[in-house]
Amino acid sequence: METTSDFLNIKDVNTAFKINGKYYDAISHINLTVHHDEILAIVGESGCGKSTLATTIMGLHDPSETKISGEIDFEGTNLLKLDEAGYNKFRGAKIGMIFQDPLSALNPLKRIEDQISEVMTYHTKLTAEQKHDRVLELLKEVGIVDPKRTAHQFPHQLSGGMRQRVIIAIAIACKPDLIIADEPTTALDVTIQAQILDVLRKIQSENHAGIILITHDLGVVAETADRVAVMYAGQIVEEGSVEQIFNTPKHPYTRSLLRSMPQRDNQNDDLYVIQGNVPSLQKMSKIGDRFAPRIPWVKPEEHEENPTMHEIEPGHEVRCTCYKNFSFPDQVGSVKA
Repeated sequence: METTSDFLNIKDVNTAFKINGKYYDAISHINLTVHHDEILAIVGESGCGKSTLATTIMGLHDPSETKISGEIDFEGTNLLKLDEAGYNKFRGAKIGMIFQDPLSALNPLKRIEDQISEVMTYHTKLTAEQKHDRVLELLKEVGIVDPKRTAHQFPHQLSGGMRQRVIIAIAIACKPDLIIADEPTTALDVTIQAQILDVLRKIQSENHAGIILITHDLGVVAETADRVAVMYAGQIVEEGSVEQIFNTPKHPYTRSLLRSMPQRDNQNDDLYVIQGNVPSLQKMSKIGDRFAPRIPWVKPEEHEENPTMHEIEPGHEVRCTCYKNFSFPDQVGSVKA
């Protein structure tokens, strides 16, 4: 399958939630493209809008409590124009999602085989025997050692790593073109994390799928992703290849995230701490750089009043002009952040 520019195009998408009768933007003016045979990582702190973007793509928001605008063009269809019945033709068949918490995503009263075969019952015409064989094939594909035994078990009888593999099996059962993985390695130990990431890479390679990997773990991003979009307070603040983001980060938020990671060559045991917190939806500014309050040493005139994305080099974009003269306090002799 060849890479196409119109596989998934997210154009100026905004999602707002109703709080006390008023709508507040959780994500705003999102523009992203996903291709076949690539992994796009979306990174940022908790509360930055990563999961909201994922559930917006999947159409999982209550329309009576949510306002969504823009366009999500998936293989020529604008998903935001679909009703529930129309969306259901895509969920599971064309778009699969790996949820963050497998224990809450799985039905505790149904056996694993029944839960994996359910999506095939809805989207395929396979016989019961064919679905059974496909379940065992999927469990083996995601690294389950004893597929027959696992297929007969309930979720509570499995370890966290095995439940995560089951969720992946459900997501890929119908060989979707797009897989959204929302924090797929959260709460797993390092060894299991590596195994789960290997499974995702294998699936992406074999099925030529495009994967949106949502995570706050920059180590996972460095090992797994092809491109990276950095989110802060509901906006994309920087986008580029994994090499561009890690080797030549531009936006102060991206640089702050990377600096807060443990470094092998760092002689100081202290980790860099980003001041403040991600603002709540009610306190999200509609003008100016939303990260500005957390870098108060940067002069106001360094920021754009209405920050836009600027291309630094082909494939590498950054929001706002504040990156041009940005330095950390200890690099300019100021008080340490």
